[in-house]
Amino acid sequence: GAEREAEAPLPSRGRPCRAHPGSSRCCFCCCRRWPRASGPAAPAAGAPSAVRAVPSAVRRPGAARRPGSRRATSAAAARAAWAPKSARCGGRAGARCGPGLVCASRAAGTAPEGTGLCVCAQRGAVCGSDGRSYASVCALRLRAQHAPRAHPGHLHKARDGPCEFAPVVVLPPRSVHNITGTQAHLSCKVRAVPAPVITWRKVTQSPEGTHVLEDLPGDHVNIAVQVQGGPSDHEARAWILIHPLRKEDEGVYQCRSANVVGEAQSYGTVTVTDLSKYQAPRFPAPGDHL
Repeated sequence: GAEREAEAPLPSRGRPCRAHPGSSRCCFCCCRRWPRASGPAAPAAGAPSAVRAVPSAVRRPGAARRPGSRRATSAAAARAAWAPKSARCGGRAGARCGPGLVCASRAAGTAPEGTGLCVCAQRGAVCGSDGRSYASVCALRLRAQHAPRAHPGHLHKARDGPCEFAPVVVLPPRSVHNITGTQAHLSCKVRAVPAPVITWRKVTQSPEGTHVLEDLPGDHVNIAVQVQGGPSDHEARAWILIHPLRKEDEGVYQCRSANVVGEAQSYGTVTVTDLSKYQAPRFPAPGDHL
């Protein structure tokens, strides 16, 4: 087969070929690899004068490559060297982002090559099978790669969104002390998923000596309650404002937060000083009419 291929006429381009010394004909594959020659090339010392065998079929671009070829090995190495998260990407010179990542441009308009950034293709927090919340599915995969593996697939995405947990008191209410006629306010901040329901109650004592929780504001015209989300994710804050402050408003106040997972309570004390007991008696002025 090699002898027949050697005897077969080669496609000529009208110029000599350096791959085959002594021949005025040139093959397509060799012309791409060797530069043009101005004239017939002299055979090198000790070089055979016979024409070397040339493959009968020239591989076209995009044709299947053998697993052991040099180009196949380079392609496999490029796939193995995918850029991780937060790596530079984009353009011909930039790296290719790894699985689950996309290249996002950090510059508006025309930007130089390699100015992109590999980011996670799926945005949003996810809940892992270990009961922990992750900022993205890419963070979960990174954790699964570095964590010790008990068995394949030990750490995976359980569901979209953060994991559910019972309310946790981040900032409990502080005890306050003021005089009558002024104002007093208490606040508490909790964190929970899903968002909790926060209510205020006053702890009172019944004639029998048991503790009774009175929902606020109730019928108290001088008490206002407000609940607001934030400032961080999955956090909520609640306030209770007492104005004007009266002596009967003194006592212990409970901040209760609850969701489908559980509940939490925190307490604050309001102490009121009656200002009327400390007012000095007023003596009549010389001009006052008795």
